[in-house]
Amino acid sequence: MNILQIYKDYFPVLGGIEGHLRLLAEGLAARGHQVTVLTNGRGRRGEVREIGGVRVIYAGRLATLASAPVSPALLAHMARQRPDLVHLHMPDPTGDLALALAGPRAPLVVSYHSDIVRQRRLLTLYAPLLRRTLRRAARIIATSPAYVRSSPFLAPLADRCAVMPYGIDLGRFASPDPARVAAIRARYPGPRTLFVGQLRYYKGAEMLVRAMADTPGHALLVGGEATVRRADLERLAADLGVADRVHLLGEQDADLPAYYHAADLLALPSVERSEAFGIVQIEAQAAGLPVVATELGTGTSYVTLHGQTGIVVPPADHLALARAMRAILGSPQLARALGEAGRRRAQAEFSLPRMLDRAEAIYAEVTM
Repeated sequence: MNILQIYKDYFPVLGGIEGHLRLLAEGLAARGHQVTVLTNGRGRRGEVREIGGVRVIYAGRLATLASAPVSPALLAHMARQRPDLVHLHMPDPTGDLALALAGPRAPLVVSYHSDIVRQRRLLTLYAPLLRRTLRRAARIIATSPAYVRSSPFLAPLADRCAVMPYGIDLGRFASPDPARVAAIRARYPGPRTLFVGQLRYYKGAEMLVRAMADTPGHALLVGGEATVRRADLERLAADLGVADRVHLLGEQDADLPAYYHAADLLALPSVERSEAFGIVQIEAQAAGLPVVATELGTGTSYVTLHGQTGIVVPPADHLALARAMRAILGSPQLARALGEAGRRRAQAEFSLPRMLDRAEAIYAEVTM
């Protein structure tokens, strides 16, 4: 099948949707499909590259407004495509508009990754086109049943939605370098609570720092600065008297599997529904690590099942977060049981082959 994937960014841009799209595109190409990704470059000059068996068209970008690329060249590239199926990844106002103006006449599948939460002015302008595209789609993919129910854009179209959770290469997180695991454990005596993610407003890193005032051991925060400054978190840790136990480690991509295996639990303390799924929970499950997550009405509590693979607590409540963390850290037997259940859940629901099977089934259904 000739498949056109559309999203505003792609590798080497790193992010949850970008990473998912790359796994999907390269996985489908490996299964014999002809896959093209139409995206935006980082500068004015566009280019076409082949990456992992996928043809990637980077349209020239004039500017970026409210996180949306301004790319007239995208229209020209869009008009030249002749796929059997189009798969648009939302939110992407630029790609959505180009598809509406110059898109090919082919069945449309939309992956609805997240509501637009913070950029309300953009949403006001974009909402009519967004609704039009969703109504036009032959199938809308959501990553969890909870997101279908809670999104004001998906709930009215629930009968057109299919759930396809993210899938990852579980093997990467199953067998880390034992020497690196030992080195991390030696540097940060247990218990160790791990946080993985860019420091964005919705990730709730501040809640974890506050929770450490009532939690033993060390917090290891892996991820770079975004909308939250590292210095602000360090100042908060100092004010709370936990600066010696809160460690902001920056990006650690090469050593990430070792950090999961060195830790005693993963904390996902997100505070806004911009956290639509929480892929890091799957990474933790693949490593057999229990999770404490927050209930946002999104996919966080679909990945981490309360009382089965971890503990789910209310958002923006650092005391509840601390209680859950202490419950796991204080009971090795509970931690092992939750971690093993998480490993089984990841293997059953969140593997890359499982995701590709689901995608191919949806594509076959809409092109029959």
